[in-house]
Amino acid sequence: MKKELLYVDGYNMIGAWPELVKLKKMDKMADARDLLLHELSNYAKYQEMEVRIVFDAQLVPGIQQRYDKYDVVVIFTQEGETADSYIERSVGEENFLLTNVSVATSDLAEQWIIFQKGASRQSANELYRDIKRVKKNISLDATLYRMQQYRRNSPLKSQDEQRLKDLYQKMIQSDAGNNRADKNTEK
Repeated sequence: MKKELLYVDGYNMIGAWPELVKLKKMDKMADARDLLLHELSNYAKYQEMEVRIVFDAQLVPGIQQRYDKYDVVVIFTQEGETADSYIERSVGEENFLLTNVSVATSDLAEQWIIFQKGASRQSANELYRDIKRVKKNISLDATLYRMQQYRRNSPLKSQDEQRLKDLYQKMIQSDAGNNRADKNTEK
């Protein structure tokens, strides 16, 4: 089975997703990054894929960094290197027979380059909709799990449950016998 790997242009998502745009406008870029990491972490776990989020160093000056947070890989490029160029290089290195690489970006030029390297692509809005869908599925799965717990934690003991079933069977048999007796007296 192929390993699923998703590269995400971090600042591209921050500029496109409504909740993140709001945080960006309030000058809370660190909060926007953290929310993005949180959302993508849940998505990655549910979809069973590896996610790597790439941020341009131009907005966070300093040396190149790479670390794991929320069980996703976070990459800050080298100063002067764009997230696009980092992703292009990485896709070329990792898109093999055993890895299915996709890239989330709304940059059309970047999408063409990624496509030429054999990776699939999705826009920021497509990824946003996909994450919303997955969040609904997670909520539904959690509800179903809780409902299973209620059934397992029934207040009835197994012997009481069996007594009720036996009583129900007797009532059905008694009712069926009464119906036969009523039919015989009518004749």
